[in-house]
Amino acid sequence: MSTGTAFRLAWRFALRELRGGVKGFRILLACLALGVAVIAAIGSIRASIEAGLTQEGASLLGGDAEMTFTYRFANDEERAWMADHALAVSEVVEFRSMATLGDERGLTQVKAVDTAYPLAGTLRLEPDMPLSDALAGDGTLPGVAMMPVLADRLGLSPGDTVRFGTQDFVLMATIKTEPDAAASGFALGPRTLVALPALENSGLLAPGSLFSTKYRLSLPSETDLDALQTEARSQFEDNGMRWRDARNGAPGIATFVERLGGFLVLVGLSSLAVGGVGVSASVRAYLATKTETIATLRTLGAERQVIFLTYFLQIGALTLLGVTLGLILGGLGPVFLGPLIAAQLPFPAVFSLYPSTLLEAAFYGFLTAFIFALWPLARAERIRAASLFRGAMGDVSRLPALRYVLTTVLALAVLVGSAAWFSGSAELTLWTAGGLMGALAVLLVAALGLGWLARRGTTATRGRPALRWALAAIGTSRDGAVPAVLALGLGLTVLAAIGQIDGNMRRAIAGNLPDVAPSYFFVDIQRDQMPAFLDRVENDPAVSKVESAPMLRAVITKINGTPAQEVAGDHWVVRGDRGVTYAAAQPKGTEVVAGSWWPEDYTGPPQVSFAAEEAEELGLSLGDTITLNVLGRDIQAKITSFRNVDFSTAGMGFVLTLNEAALAGAPHSFIATVYAEASSEAQILRDLARQMPNITAIRVRDAIDRVSDILRQLAAATGYGAAATLLTGFLVLLGTAAAGEPARRYEAALLKTLGASRSRILASFALRSIILGAGAGCVALSAGIAGAWAVNLYVFETAYVVIWPNALAVISGGVMVTLLAGLIFAWRPLAARPARILRARE
Repeated sequence: MSTGTAFRLAWRFALRELRGGVKGFRILLACLALGVAVIAAIGSIRASIEAGLTQEGASLLGGDAEMTFTYRFANDEERAWMADHALAVSEVVEFRSMATLGDERGLTQVKAVDTAYPLAGTLRLEPDMPLSDALAGDGTLPGVAMMPVLADRLGLSPGDTVRFGTQDFVLMATIKTEPDAAASGFALGPRTLVALPALENSGLLAPGSLFSTKYRLSLPSETDLDALQTEARSQFEDNGMRWRDARNGAPGIATFVERLGGFLVLVGLSSLAVGGVGVSASVRAYLATKTETIATLRTLGAERQVIFLTYFLQIGALTLLGVTLGLILGGLGPVFLGPLIAAQLPFPAVFSLYPSTLLEAAFYGFLTAFIFALWPLARAERIRAASLFRGAMGDVSRLPALRYVLTTVLALAVLVGSAAWFSGSAELTLWTAGGLMGALAVLLVAALGLGWLARRGTTATRGRPALRWALAAIGTSRDGAVPAVLALGLGLTVLAAIGQIDGNMRRAIAGNLPDVAPSYFFVDIQRDQMPAFLDRVENDPAVSKVESAPMLRAVITKINGTPAQEVAGDHWVVRGDRGVTYAAAQPKGTEVVAGSWWPEDYTGPPQVSFAAEEAEELGLSLGDTITLNVLGRDIQAKITSFRNVDFSTAGMGFVLTLNEAALAGAPHSFIATVYAEASSEAQILRDLARQMPNITAIRVRDAIDRVSDILRQLAAATGYGAAATLLTGFLVLLGTAAAGEPARRYEAALLKTLGASRSRILASFALRSIILGAGAGCVALSAGIAGAWAVNLYVFETAYVVIWPNALAVISGGVMVTLLAGLIFAWRPLAARPARILRARE
């Protein structure tokens, strides 16, 4: 029979089979729809945010392009270049400061702006007024606008006076929307807007203070941004200039969204993998009911090819329906919920249907269904006409033909390769795929082991009939524990890993760091203020430790004469500006692991001591040269030593330390860390702020809380994906329980005939579910703990302990979910009359 004839005949048979509706395939449809919907929704939200960032790039950046300088304002040459190329230029200065109201103080991120701000986007204030009016003040004092959270923290209302440095300001309004907020990246404090000229008498921009200036450019519409960027970098990059433009107005957010979205898609694939187990179980259960039909067709001369194509086309049509339902849910859901989602996002999003993300989700759905349905379909084609008389698929070989095995392997490789391509992270995809396959392998072995233990345990349960029946059902059933453990175990594994990682990070943040971390970081301390500062903190009995160092910011522009990013790629040390310090003698506690420290009175060519771990990552060696741009001036320093730097203590640490003569003449300030008793922190802050109003205090606990909030949000986002995996597993359990209902009905009829009571039979069914759930939970917990241990040790580099409340919740969840799924389909077998059931089996 030709292939075309076989296909046409198979299609006719498939259509006849489909006339019976989707009964028996509801779980298949639900699993596919849920898995595809999760991936489509994640992809749609990611695409919506990326579209918003692209569409509002100029507003997010505050202009068409931006040139940033650290610790200095643009010089005359740089200003002239900007004036020649831009229609308008806006100058913005950003720095941290303390807002003071009596004894109350709050850390804030100050943005000092000129009259041209904002060049793009709209700033909204409450009460509604032009920004120029708000910053002009009340006629006696200059005005400020600040975020409501800072005003509430200080108890401020419009018209109240607040001090920054040595200058008083009047609060005129609070900020409702700030168009370029996302461009500033991570901030430790809420925003305050002031007029740049109003800072002249504040003492906050003294030489050496930590600030950055940003020049936003409004460009002609025909401007070639690539050419302009190249020109600006060629002229000013060696002066420490950094360039951004509206094509990527908030690169940090864009990168974060891309990576988080890619990771969540991989979590969604975990849900789809569990759904694949449901697809396989549904197809196998359906084909088991079609044994006689297939055998009859074989008796009438149907070839294996026709048999395979008949059910392949039928499953394909149902897969199309399930994937379509998933695309509708995952594509339209974010559109309908767009206003609610947008209200929670700190950056713009354009919610719409994005065909590329829907095609990606559909591709994953079709390929997953193909992989998991192929083996049952391939085994079905081996059913012989003799099965009419044997009445089961028991004679069908467990493994399909070699061509189907190879096709499955190839399809799996395509799935993993596609996930790596779409997610943008091959390494993360391979680790995730390896973890999923490893988890499935462990769960499969555990399920088989649970069946073996159940068979062995039946001999030890005499006198406990309910338990004996439960163990016998688990151990002697052909499917046994495999479907339940696989379906539930993977979702619980993901949840267990997330719970353990999140719990350990919370423990590290809440428990370990405060024992070793300083109470405050103080920045912008001027050289002439250091004696008074040290006198206050070092003579306080509540202060256990004080560290201080000179502080500058520098950009690593070259390594051995080659542009730094060509040598180091996107390593964080060469990305943006870094804190640098200097020292004459080797500081106490500094551990030099290679090379030697310069003499204390050294005044020769600049030398630098580099952090050892970062130097190894960059491939640096002793004798290499590093070119630093400090305040627009290039300094070439020779690496003469490597030293250990521990950044995990939240204390003071510098990647780069130069000899004193190399930097002492540059304008700079000092940074200090103070370790004090919690009860004395407030008084120390009040005394120092009163005596030195220009300095800024950063409370370490507040910074840790910000990081903790971000970690909680990441854990929550990942937890939603894991919850979808668990829900899919529950659906698979329901499908497995539904498929096994006829067998339980027959089992209950036999037991009733032999005198068993309904309560004892129900107890047997419940014990069966409890054992399977506990087994799945324990195996999932073990796999989750192993994964969490690896992540904590090798990724976060923190100590690991088992978080037992989370662990017990996983096991309890496994028991409850399996028990619920089992009991849902236990009532009808208990209610059935034995005579009718047994007669039907004759």
